[in-house]
Amino acid sequence: MPDKPRKHGIEGTPLGVAVDANDRRTLDMVSQALDQQRLKLAFQPVVSAADTDRVAFHEALIRVMDTTGRVIPAADFMDVVETQELGRRIDVAALEMGLTALARVPTLRLAVNMSARSIGYGPWLRALHRGLKRDVTIAERLILEITESSAMLVPELVASFMDDLQQHGIAFALDDFGAGFTAFRYFKDFFFDMVKIDGQFIRGIDRSRDNQVLTQALASIGRHFEMVVVAESVETVAEAEFLRGIGVDCLQGYLFGAPSTRVDWDKESLRMTG
Repeated sequence: MPDKPRKHGIEGTPLGVAVDANDRRTLDMVSQALDQQRLKLAFQPVVSAADTDRVAFHEALIRVMDTTGRVIPAADFMDVVETQELGRRIDVAALEMGLTALARVPTLRLAVNMSARSIGYGPWLRALHRGLKRDVTIAERLILEITESSAMLVPELVASFMDDLQQHGIAFALDDFGAGFTAFRYFKDFFFDMVKIDGQFIRGIDRSRDNQVLTQALASIGRHFEMVVVAESVETVAEAEFLRGIGVDCLQGYLFGAPSTRVDWDKESLRMTG
């Protein structure tokens, strides 16, 4: 997908006006979808590399729909809403739906995405505490995923936030590991429970020496800090075999299942690990 036009240096130009108008339409569209609760979660399995029939957990991916019910790809709006309160509202909605799923399916372990910008956001925190009160087992089955780029915005705040919630049994995953500009000196303070290696390093890894070296380095960092290492965007058997061979713990990607809003949890739970 082509990069969106960068606003820097185009303010006031026809292109700049067009970009701003498109951003406003996007914000209005997402705001209306939130107000009218046109939202769903899609669930994608994350499997054990040692036994890909075993599901370690699922990732919950929010889906926003237009008035016709068509799913609007996150890539079409997430960059625009990320720095707005709408981004925080999306995080709240994803968390609430994720907590509802955890309450409904006692065998489910679920990763829910959030931005570091939502730390300290009152509605998000209230939603979390309401959800945790439903079932004493929910905290230990909840994983909060924070992207690497988001975590690096406020590393000290993220570390404190994680420390507080990990005491309640909640786990944390560093998402898109390797895609941003991680200050590795923070790793000794972060204590993430897992890292998810960005898919750009995984695609074609069985044929790319560069990707092999980079992924092995990222996995080594994760293991050194006693984190579960997950590879994202696994699409071929050859990729999965290579990743298993270098000791990656878990695999996620279309090879093992596309994100789906329709999951038969009774059947799926038979594949889940304890």
